[in-house]
Amino acid sequence: MSFQAYLDNIKAKTGKTPADFKKLAEEKKFILNGKLNPNCKATEITNWLKEEFELGHGHAMAIYASFKGKTD
Repeated sequence: MSFQAYLDNIKAKTGKTPADFKKLAEEKKFILNGKLNPNCKATEITNWLKEEFELGHGHAMAIYASFKGKTD
């Protein structure tokens, strides 16, 4: 599955884009000044995405990758 396919499936399931998730991550202090909080582990972010949005691990990692700057 391509990266874009992951993002498309996430949007279909949650109604949210990577930009939407980024705003939510900023509210949770996972992202500070537009960059990942260096004190935050990837597991914290993926667990949040799994619990709150019922994403699978691969889909949660795709959102995490988008936070790291991976483009679609």
